[in-house]
Amino acid sequence: MTTTSSQSPQSGILLLDKPRGITSNAALGRAKRVLGIKKAGHTGTLDPMASGLLALCFGEATKVSAFLLDGDKAYLAEVTLGVTTDSEDAEGQVLEEKPVPVLDEAAIEAVLDGFRGPIEQVPPMFSALKHQGKRLYELARKGEQVERPPRAVTIHDLELLGFDGQRLRLAVSCSKGTYIRSLARDIGQALGCGAHLSALRRTGSAPFSIEQAVDLELLDELDREQARALLRPADIALPGLPQVQLSDAEATDLRHGRPLSGLDPAPPEGLVRVYAGGHFIAIAESDGRGDLKSRRLFHPNGV
Repeated sequence: MTTTSSQSPQSGILLLDKPRGITSNAALGRAKRVLGIKKAGHTGTLDPMASGLLALCFGEATKVSAFLLDGDKAYLAEVTLGVTTDSEDAEGQVLEEKPVPVLDEAAIEAVLDGFRGPIEQVPPMFSALKHQGKRLYELARKGEQVERPPRAVTIHDLELLGFDGQRLRLAVSCSKGTYIRSLARDIGQALGCGAHLSALRRTGSAPFSIEQAVDLELLDELDREQARALLRPADIALPGLPQVQLSDAEATDLRHGRPLSGLDPAPPEGLVRVYAGGHFIAIAESDGRGDLKSRRLFHPNGV
């Protein structure tokens, strides 16, 4: 369900195809200038060496950014065997080089199979995670190493697309919090020769795919109205939440912070999407027995 208006929207989700060579924050800054909307944020950082899907939230849509951050991600990755770097990717300093053993598809698949499903992953030193109040990458740049507890992540799908004797091409679908650099590192260790991530492209960020994204260079050529026309409504980020339709009177109560009771039929228990008059107005919490409390209110086309 979408909102219609004669005015260009001032909030929504922009799906951007970030090029290699710039940070996610730099890409966000360029998009903000084109759209002319100050309140904005991205939903999952891509390293400068990576390209691909970056979901940007503007105005009211920033209220759904947490849902997008929690979504599964999909990537195309190139892993170069035999070379280990301190950052676990191609931008780091080489730490060690080893000969790559002769590998056939069966041997590679046997190793990859150990990384499919739930796994424990030690995050890289060059990351934004904190240790005693400091970012790990700040410590790494000083040459410091600290213990990083492994984190539980899930590799939903890990497909071997090709191997040329040194470089693996992989398609990866994974849960939030997965570091593809660390996956490359661990695959290299399991193969006995070390490895680093040499190329990465994000192809999916649930519920979106790269085919829906606009190229950053193309975005730069658009005027403000054309760029804003690309914004998608905030509720498109919430396909997993049940919908609830309210009357105008019920919507007014909800907007003023008054909980609703006795809704019939009772919405399912948990978070729900709330609509009134053809507009998406709130994320609310249902007790499953007809009571509803607002958690996030949305103003149509607002900032």
